[in-house]
Amino acid sequence: MHWLKRLFGVENLVKPDKRLGELPGSKQAYNDVLKIATPAILELVLMSLIGSADTIMVGQLGSIGLSAVSLPSQPRMIMLALFFALNVGVTAIVARRKGEGRREAANATLRNALLLCFTLSLIVMALAVIFAEPLMRLAGGHDRTAEDALVLQGAIDYFVIMAYALPINAVSMCVNAALRGVGDTKIPMKVNFVSNIVNVVFNYLLIFGHLGFPRLEIRGAAIASVIGMATGMVLSLLAVVHNEGSYLRISRRDNWRVDPHTMSSIIKVGGNAVVEQASMRFGFFIYSRIMYSLGVTLFAAHNIAMQFLALTFNFADGLSVAATSLVGQNLGKDRRDLSLLYGKVTQRIALVMSLVIGALTAIFRFPLSTLFINPGTPDAANVILFAAETMLIVALMQPLQMSAVVLSGGLRGAADNLYVAGVMMVCVSIIRPVMAWLAVDVFKMGLAMTWLLSLSEIGLRLVFFYWRFDSMKWAHRRV
Repeated sequence: MHWLKRLFGVENLVKPDKRLGELPGSKQAYNDVLKIATPAILELVLMSLIGSADTIMVGQLGSIGLSAVSLPSQPRMIMLALFFALNVGVTAIVARRKGEGRREAANATLRNALLLCFTLSLIVMALAVIFAEPLMRLAGGHDRTAEDALVLQGAIDYFVIMAYALPINAVSMCVNAALRGVGDTKIPMKVNFVSNIVNVVFNYLLIFGHLGFPRLEIRGAAIASVIGMATGMVLSLLAVVHNEGSYLRISRRDNWRVDPHTMSSIIKVGGNAVVEQASMRFGFFIYSRIMYSLGVTLFAAHNIAMQFLALTFNFADGLSVAATSLVGQNLGKDRRDLSLLYGKVTQRIALVMSLVIGALTAIFRFPLSTLFINPGTPDAANVILFAAETMLIVALMQPLQMSAVVLSGGLRGAADNLYVAGVMMVCVSIIRPVMAWLAVDVFKMGLAMTWLLSLSEIGLRLVFFYWRFDSMKWAHRRV
């Protein structure tokens, strides 16, 4: 038991020479993290599961419908990357302002962020609508056959409808990011859960034309998503307009003029995250193209394993929300020792959770792999076998992945986004594709060994993030 106390005890996580005051007890520290992290984890995991149900429903239209909805996925992620990045800044700055006890400054940050995100969303929306067809062709769409032409047109229709909804989505994302900054993860959880349920219900009604609704198929899937987004936006705004108990409150009677200092802070912190998002999108795109060269069977198995890697990532991402919020808030209180403590406590929780998830993934890898493919279809047995082998790598990577994600979240809470972006650029944009290329084209490895070699960069990420966080070079950054 002594080694457990050394590994998890609060008194061992912050050296005496780094302490600026009394530390909370171990029970309180772990409860503080779990109070914020649990709703965030539930939100992200539920969204992932509902998203899988959404994909299964669209897949009932056949290969053309599923391909048409899948084709715009990377262009959509690129379209949203700017807002993901800006919201990193919103969360970090709002958390800092709460820690400083400056409630009005936190609300001013939210107002300025809403103005910025809404304005940029209109610009991006217009560009996306105008260049919808070229973007779909760049993503791989073409019309060389009648079937491909149907896929291309369906993808354009889907993408354009989703693009028109971008301002709605951007507003909702911005409010939820600010709420997470003050440690309120329950409202975003409820908002996203309700909006995704609405999405699934309207998928059922509009894709297939049930209960008297028109059968719109691919367009129905897009319209259902927009209805879900609109529901989420309304609920998010209600949470900061009519919720008396909310730390964040906005009103039309507030000062909605742009504050140059506040806007500059959002752009500065969020701008560094843009580099991270851009490098990640590039790296994932190149990595996917390399993996596709393995052939259809192995690529299918690869995508099954990716589904579960993404699902487990949501557990880590939920914990990283807690790290971002608590690190930022305690820096605002001038308690960098508590920021260090909560970052390490969150990482310890991630370590335990990753071991449990890794063990379950390894044990149930065959039934999990079978979920996404009909065993009666041609070559399904090989797909399941290769996917199950690769799931062992997913299990092995859990402690590295979850710890790296949590520590990067802590660094974001300290507004050390440029360092995080630099590490992600090197690891995801350069090392992972190069390792995948070596495994596939040079050493001719199988799928599982290709994953092991290409995902080895996660270990390097963990080393960089742990060293940076432990060094506390982020502790004196001002936003």
